Amino acid sequence: MKEAWETIRHKDFFNEFTLMLLASLGAFYIGEYPEAVAVMLFYAVGEMFQDRAVDKARSHIKSLLDVRPQTATVRRDGRWQTVAPETVGVGEEIEVKTGERVPLDGVLLEPETAFNTAALTGESVPRMIGQNEEVLAGMIPTERVVRLRTVRGYTDSALSRILDMVQNAASRKAPTEQFIRRFARIYTPAVTMLALLLVVLPWLYASWNPGFIYDFQAWLYRALVFLVISCPCALVVSIPLGYFGGIGAASRRGILFKGSNYLDAITHIDAVVFDKTGTLTRGVFRVQEVHPSGGLTADELVAWTAAAESGSNHPIARAIGEYAEQQAIMLPAVRSTEERAGLGLRAMTDRGELLVGKAALLAQNQVAYPEDILQIPDTIVVVALDGRYAGYLLLADEPKPDASRAVTALHALGIRNLCILSGDKSALVGKLAGQLGISRYFGDLMPEDKVRHIEEFQTKEHARVAFVGDGLNDAPVLAASRVGIAMGGLGSDVAIEAADIILQTDQPSKIAEAIRIGRRTRAVVWQNIIGALGVKLLVLALGASGAATLWEAVFADVGVALLAILNAVRLLSNKKD
Repeated sequence: MKEAWETIRHKDFFNEFTLMLLASLGAFYIGEYPEAVAVMLFYAVGEMFQDRAVDKARSHIKSLLDVRPQTATVRRDGRWQTVAPETVGVGEEIEVKTGERVPLDGVLLEPETAFNTAALTGESVPRMIGQNEEVLAGMIPTERVVRLRTVRGYTDSALSRILDMVQNAASRKAPTEQFIRRFARIYTPAVTMLALLLVVLPWLYASWNPGFIYDFQAWLYRALVFLVISCPCALVVSIPLGYFGGIGAASRRGILFKGSNYLDAITHIDAVVFDKTGTLTRGVFRVQEVHPSGGLTADELVAWTAAAESGSNHPIARAIGEYAEQQAIMLPAVRSTEERAGLGLRAMTDRGELLVGKAALLAQNQVAYPEDILQIPDTIVVVALDGRYAGYLLLADEPKPDASRAVTALHALGIRNLCILSGDKSALVGKLAGQLGISRYFGDLMPEDKVRHIEEFQTKEHARVAFVGDGLNDAPVLAASRVGIAMGGLGSDVAIEAADIILQTDQPSKIAEAIRIGRRTRAVVWQNIIGALGVKLLVLALGASGAATLWEAVFADVGVALLAILNAVRLLSNKKD
């Protein structure tokens, strides 16, 4: 009665609370006291099981919340102090003991060590992280005490971002979920009116036909049965719970859906388009060769290149910076740096303008360079200083260990329309595509070219495209595709914000797993819809004809709700999808 009154105060007159209240009061009125109590008791029992099911569905998010440390050990005034993580600033040095959770994102100041990353990525095997590499909040050092220098504040950490994404996912409803909510708003008042007509129409018929004996209590009883079985809670609760279960199951495996609408959208995908570097390849480049020109030495060429790239988080930039550090090369000062999307960087130095990136960047700035460097099939970074060609660095990358497995898994799911779009040279992209068994590829693309290709796939070919990327320049195409999937480990913050799904493990094979989870969730949701409506329509017909009692109605209603909820919870309990 309290819940019904609260909803009526908010002008929501027709819902499961008012249906059950009318049924209980009506049963008391006609003297069916045991059945009135049964309606209240079993509805309360059903509510209890629903609450427990919802708690179970939220358990993974709760466990994520529990991994946020309450304290951080920070070095201040020459000594270690225990403070709240929220008070630690960027650039401060923190210490994390073995078995403790890292409170904030930072770079490792120690030699290479192992970290348990299960809370963030679902990986059961510890990850080795080297000196000066990034360690994320929520990871656990497993070998020794480590020191980190923080790179983000508490609220900006990767863990906080994950929690925000998963918790806000409930606000983005799938089309099926939105339809059921709209359906319930029409369905509930409609069945209430039908129940009323079930009492009134026989009375009107009896007034016109004296031979028809009208028994008010009998027809009221049938209307009460009709009200109880028509309660829509099995649909209204189990369907959102099914989607939330799918989101929870996916996040347990390191796949973050930003909403149930994306969980639904991925089931319709029939084409997957990949970026190359950092997505299908490891993104761990190594400088293989240095080819200086124009009077520069090899060390000078590396120094200028590393100085320009020092502010970038691109894998190539990191590789050049690491190489300069290994060679103990001092970096010259760079006054300002400007990114040229898809081409490289332009920086101002004491020696004049510095251009670092693709050969096309030099061509755009009227800098002459040897034409034969365009024939090099591997990744190169071309450099120009003060308007003159200064040489190039040759780097190597390799496919991720599970990239080939990802292609095989997608083919097994019936998705054979695969493509690679990359800013790298076409020859290099073609080489990778051949290794992985992908027949379509396009190289030498600018960010706007990638968007154009995606739009062509979706308009001319009518493909429902999922794009998978990780870089800053992938943000526009992630937003333009039907479903955008970003690599959460190495991916840029902009790409992660633009994407609909985040792969925390950076494994392309997780794409197929995300599709399987989406398809399984959709199947469970439709099982609940068809099963609940089928049983309700059957018992509604029996109730209207007088063949069903209130006992049967309440057992059918609560039973259908519990079966639907248990079916939804299966998404969380199954280990494999």
